[in-house]
Amino acid sequence: MKFGLPVEQEQSGSALAQKVSPTSIQRAISSIDSDTICMASIDDIVAQMRQNPKGIRFNDLCKVCDRYFGNARQSSGSHRIYKTPWQGDPRVNIQSKKGKAKPYQVRQVLLAIDKLEAGYDD
Repeated sequence: MKFGLPVEQEQSGSALAQKVSPTSIQRAISSIDSDTICMASIDDIVAQMRQNPKGIRFNDLCKVCDRYFGNARQSSGSHRIYKTPWQGDPRVNIQSKKGKAKPYQVRQVLLAIDKLEAGYDD
């Protein structure tokens, strides 16, 4: 096995050549979970949000909000609204602008995450 894949052996002159079969490659690729490849971890996304609030994809912001605040209370239309556990203005409101999150809303989400992690202290 080479890289966890079965190999076929061929004689090539005096040296023994190894070749990975195409079916083995296809099986290995299909066994990889596509979410593992495509999805950045929530912690990585939050770190990116802190570094550059302007460069965040709306779908990534939704993943972060789903993780910290649960499913959106409202997700129809152009806005997604998340409920927060503290008194006062208990909402996080986000919307997409051409597939990107609005930077001021990214900053609001970060403030809400910080408040949540601090135990709701003002």
